[in-house]
Amino acid sequence: MTTIPQPSPVVSKPHFDLNLHVYRLLQKEPFYAHISRNIDKQATTTIPTAGVRVNKETKQFEMVYNSDFFLTLSDDEKAAVLVHEFDHIVYGHVTGRLPAEGMTKLWNIAADLAINSHIPNIPKMACIPGKGAYAKLPPGKAAEFYFEELKKMKEEEGDQGSKEGGEGEPMDDHSGWSDQDDDMDNTSNEIARERLKDIIRKAAEECAKSNSWGSVSSEMRKTIMEGLTTTVDWRKMLRYFVKCSQRCDKSSTIKKLNKRYPRIHSGKKTNRVANIAISIDQSGSVDDGMLAMFFSELNSLSSIATFTVIPFDTVVDDKLVYVWKKGKKQVWNRVMCGGTDFDAPTKWVNKDPKFDGHIVLTDMCASKPVPSRCPRMWMTNKANAASPYFKTSEVVVAVGK
Repeated sequence: MTTIPQPSPVVSKPHFDLNLHVYRLLQKEPFYAHISRNIDKQATTTIPTAGVRVNKETKQFEMVYNSDFFLTLSDDEKAAVLVHEFDHIVYGHVTGRLPAEGMTKLWNIAADLAINSHIPNIPKMACIPGKGAYAKLPPGKAAEFYFEELKKMKEEEGDQGSKEGGEGEPMDDHSGWSDQDDDMDNTSNEIARERLKDIIRKAAEECAKSNSWGSVSSEMRKTIMEGLTTTVDWRKMLRYFVKCSQRCDKSSTIKKLNKRYPRIHSGKKTNRVANIAISIDQSGSVDDGMLAMFFSELNSLSSIATFTVIPFDTVVDDKLVYVWKKGKKQVWNRVMCGGTDFDAPTKWVNKDPKFDGHIVLTDMCASKPVPSRCPRMWMTNKANAASPYFKTSEVVVAVGK
């Protein structure tokens, strides 16, 4: 009797549910719970472990992770890796300015050393001050301190200090951290930093009310609160928004040679233009000083964009709308008065597909409007930027000196 070979049983790959481990962590760590709720998380196979970065499109923080890596860890180690990634964001490593040498292996290690000394159950592969290859380094120092010490170690011992015992390598992926040589990348990080300040402020308020910070030490709390005092450069934010809105208009020209068919076909001439809608809240609570500063900055930007100025209160009067031609200078003038309805300018802008962006100068004191067809940014005073009347994922910038 012939025995028919039976197929080998299919062994299903274990399923990794990051949300489950995030939930377990958050039960013990209320501070990191609030941070986690504001970070997008995506599984990927493009990196071997995990990493955090700023999404250049959304200006939001996001965490990417390899499920296979997490499956090799114990539950306590999984929680430690999550805290490790969140701390890179909290400590400003993702958006902070890199050293003159740029993104090097030594800087990667230094950033890990700055946060790993206070994280229990961190995987053995991690760089930890006072242990293994870094036994001579004290715990609790900033990344800049460790970076300088690592350079000294490299000069004295060569590269052996980062290889002994198979430990001491960067545990996660730092490739998403910008070199910030580009002004637009740098301003994108400024936007993310300003959002992070608001996230951390609210997390700190929640923890203070319940007097429950989890594993966050008093020294770390002090560092966190000190980081909330910095301010963003609103002029850079405005310029960044305008530049990001520029589109390429291409036209044929015989004055430029075609790279593929010279003297056979005409070349292409490229003009970068931006058509921005500027909605100006005419209510009395929008003070003259803010209007003056805003228009002064727009005058300097009029060389790279065309602005359509839209005065509004509860309505938009078409007769008062005017086009600020590229390269022209304008003086602000209050032409309406009354309440505020953000639906009015938003619907007016949404009707016209020619707009590349929409900036609203306002005190933010009205209900949340309908969605904008094009990217929208809000500019207001410092008080209302800190406590806006409505919640929005769009960029809110404080205008001030």
